Amino acid sequence: METFIAQLLNGLSLGSIYALIALGYTMVYGIIQLINFAHGEVLMIGAFAGFFAITILKLNFFVALLIAMLISSLLGILIERVAYKPLRNSTRLAALITAIGVSLLLQNGGLAVLGTDYRSFPQAIPKVSYKFLHGNVIVTSHQILIFIITIIMMLVLQFIVQKTKIGKAMRAVSFDKDAALLMGVNADFVISVTFAIGSSLAAVAGVLLGLYYQTIHPLMGGMPGLKAFVAA
Repeated sequence: METFIAQLLNGLSLGSIYALIALGYTMVYGIIQLINFAHGEVLMIGAFAGFFAITILKLNFFVALLIAMLISSLLGILIERVAYKPLRNSTRLAALITAIGVSLLLQNGGLAVLGTDYRSFPQAIPKVSYKFLHGNVIVTSHQILIFIITIIMMLVLQFIVQKTKIGKAMRAVSFDKDAALLMGVNADFVISVTFAIGSSLAAVAGVLLGLYYQTIHPLMGGMPGLKAFVAA
C-alpha cells in the first residue's frame, strides 16, 4: 500500500507538469487547429531561461520562473508571426510540416548554442522530505511546490478564459473565427495572445522539470512534449 501511494505521488507530480504542457497544445489547436510540434522546444527554452536567471543573474526561483515565462511567451509570439501566420490560409499539411521544421530548428539551434552536455539545474528551492505512514511514504517539498504551482496556473488560466475580455475573444475565435471577425474581434491579436499564454505554461513546465529531475539539456522537450501531446 505504501509503495502504491509513493508511486501515485510521483505520478501526480509528473502528471501535473504534463498537464501544463498539454494545456498549451490544446489552446493553440482550439484556436487555429494547429498541432504546434515546437511546443516542446519552447519548454526547453523556458527551462534554460530559468537556469540562466538563477545561475548567472542570481535571482530567486520565483523571479526566474517569471522571466522564463516572459521569454517563452515572446518566443511563442515570434514563432506564430514568422512561421505560422503566413500559412494561416494554407493546407493543414503545410502548417504541420512547418511546425516540425520549427521544432527541428530550435532543437539544433539549442545544440549549437547551448552544447550537448547535460547541465545540473540549481536547487533554488531547498529539497525537504516529509515522511508519512511510519516513514514508508515520503513527500518532498519539490513535489508540493509542483502541485501548488500547477493548481495556481490552471486557476489563472481558467480565470483568463472564462472571466476576461480576451478570454471571451479566444472562445469566440475558437467557436467561429469568421463570425468573430464580423463582430470586431481582432483574430491576429487573439492568436498571438494564445501562443503567448501556451508558451508561458510550457516555460513553467520546463522549469519544474528541471527542478524535479535536477538536469536540463537542449533535447529535453521532445519526450515530455510527446507525452503531453498524447494526453492532449
